[in-house]
Amino acid sequence: MTKKETPQVIETEGAATARPRKQHAAHRQLDVPRAQETAADGLLIIDKPAGVTSHDVVSCTRRLAATRKVGHAGTLDPMATGMLIVGVGKATRLLHYITGADKGYFARISLGISTDTDDADGEIIAINSIPSARETTLTGEIDAQLGYFRGDIMQRPTTVSAIKVGGKRAHALHRAGESVELAARPVTVSVFERLSEVEFTRIETEGETITVAEFDVRVECSSGTYVRALARDLGAALGLGGCLTELRRFRIGNWKPQQMQTIEELGKQVTESGKVQVLPLTEACLNAYDSLELTEAEAISLCNGNTTQLKVTNQKTEIVAALYQGQVRALIQKQDSGFKPLVVFETQMPKT
Repeated sequence: MTKKETPQVIETEGAATARPRKQHAAHRQLDVPRAQETAADGLLIIDKPAGVTSHDVVSCTRRLAATRKVGHAGTLDPMATGMLIVGVGKATRLLHYITGADKGYFARISLGISTDTDDADGEIIAINSIPSARETTLTGEIDAQLGYFRGDIMQRPTTVSAIKVGGKRAHALHRAGESVELAARPVTVSVFERLSEVEFTRIETEGETITVAEFDVRVECSSGTYVRALARDLGAALGLGGCLTELRRFRIGNWKPQQMQTIEELGKQVTESGKVQVLPLTEACLNAYDSLELTEAEAISLCNGNTTQLKVTNQKTEIVAALYQGQVRALIQKQDSGFKPLVVFETQMPKT
């Protein structure tokens, strides 16, 4: 928005309490069919809906895949939607390496309201109405402050997180009423940009009219970055307080939005064919890593975790997918002029 543009104002009448404008679906159950056939080893790139936990998605995937050997890479909060990578069978051993990949998000930030969870699902702990005189300057202030949160920064994680404090999850301590203060840690934010105009909303609360502001952003960041904390800290830097009202993850590493499938689409696969179609383990590994084709002797040695005969050639990725007859056998990591084994998926040679 340029200086000549008029700020967009939305009037909200009769609201009982001030709150982030966007409201999210309540917790709901995922009703899916159980497959008649166990799924192959591989990944499902799921578009998580709002109102369910990442564990809920894992639980319903166990029915869709007809196996309990299911896990996910990178938790999404119940309010959040978007990419959740789920591993089935041997592919669960790949998830550790996917979790550490950088991520991309679309989000909506509200300024003037702070919550105890730094998002719209929390309890309001502070309200700071935006003065009318500031509405013409706030867009420029936001854009200027966004620059301070790009690059390598120190970030204090949100209190309601899965980080352990004294052996217990921070979110569990918070919900038990205990005070939790997490230490700041280094993260990298490569993109933090405003995507929409800043909208000003008038809210009636306890006989008083307050003004809050909302706008959309795109965030590209390292693993371990909390977008909720970015909203909180941006609001604090502006002297207004802030929280997240929407969050959608559109990317994890090399995984793209067009690869996502909804729970409903996966359920339809099971209903129509009796099983869910996963992204095969070999294809999943090759999506992220260069490959090395093994000889029969090398593949036999690798069954026992022996990589002494493998030599680094022209692989660009630090981690390499070791293949035999076109199928992944293991993930190996460069070490000097050779490799060390990380994950051996197959410990037996294929039958001839």
